[in-house]
Amino acid sequence: MSGRRSVTILGATGSVGRSTLDLIARAPERFEVLALTANRDAAGLAEAARRVGARRAVVCDPDARPALDAALAGSGIETGAGPDAVLETAALGADWTMAAIVGAAGLAPTMAALQRGRTVALANKEALVSAGALMTAAARKSGATLLPVDSEHNAIFQCFDRAHPEAVRRVLLTASGGPFRRLSLEEMRRVTPEQAVAHPNWSMGAKISVDSATLMNKGLELIEAFHLFPLGADAFDILVHPQSVIHSLVEYVDGSFLAQLGAPDMRIPIAYTLAWPERMATPCERLDLVQVARLDFEAPDETRFPALRLARQALAEGGARPAILNAANEIAVAAFLAKRITFLDIASIAAETLAACAPPPPRTIDAVLEVDRAAREAAGTIMRRYAH
Repeated sequence: MSGRRSVTILGATGSVGRSTLDLIARAPERFEVLALTANRDAAGLAEAARRVGARRAVVCDPDARPALDAALAGSGIETGAGPDAVLETAALGADWTMAAIVGAAGLAPTMAALQRGRTVALANKEALVSAGALMTAAARKSGATLLPVDSEHNAIFQCFDRAHPEAVRRVLLTASGGPFRRLSLEEMRRVTPEQAVAHPNWSMGAKISVDSATLMNKGLELIEAFHLFPLGADAFDILVHPQSVIHSLVEYVDGSFLAQLGAPDMRIPIAYTLAWPERMATPCERLDLVQVARLDFEAPDETRFPALRLARQALAEGGARPAILNAANEIAVAAFLAKRITFLDIASIAAETLAACAPPPPRTIDAVLEVDRAAREAAGTIMRRYAH
């Protein structure tokens, strides 16, 4: 990179935001932090802003503004609050923006960043699952570079020949299989939230850990991959790989496979996007293939893990279907974590919500948000029939 790269982090206090800040703090000569945002964690945001010398810090929740102002008094760091302030921050025009605001709240800020035509590192799953066509169209129109942060999509990006996509036969997204890979349906019916959040390889939040256990996360990632890489839907497949060493593979028409391997540490794909098109050093544990010793693979079981089938169905039908699936899953996972429904009920509620909702394809972010709202309402009504 020539000169320092200006950076904005949307969602600085979440796990991806904290990992990004860790990398930036280790290379202050390479990065200048324009702004950081958080939802309501004023203390965490203020500490991060001081540590990396950010120019601006913004909380989405206006009620957190007094605490943020107090924590940054005398620092010279500009503060702001409210959804409009977050949008303004996203549109500042940083060279590189991390879009890591969780959930539907991240859609509008991600769009604002893409419309500035710079580089956006995408960690917000909803951006492509719920509004993939809109986001990629905005990137094409503005000339923005969209870099995937999820380890699977980042691995594909590193292996995919973007200059010759016709040479790619298919893409394989790897899945650990989660903690219930060997359980029967009857055994899965009895699993608890505590068991579901105990991921065998990755350290993640409760919701994404449950998604990994149901394999819904892999279904949603398949939808994301479709929007990121110029191949037909049938060219994307899932491969269960329990060791989580190979993060995804690209197969070429000549029979060659290219794969990206690494330790299960999100700082590796974040660093790839942060320094792209160059690379930067990370403090991550180095992969020891002798210690790993073996790599296992198996096909996913869509009977025991029907979330994969639902995701394929939503992708094939297109329009609002992926957004409905995502919203319904979030409602169901929250109910499972609250011990109101069983583990197997998650996919059942998502399936019923897909059957109950039939809105037209959304043409704007506001329309996507309305699909999301209506699907959550429908899923909530359906969920109550399952609650115990």
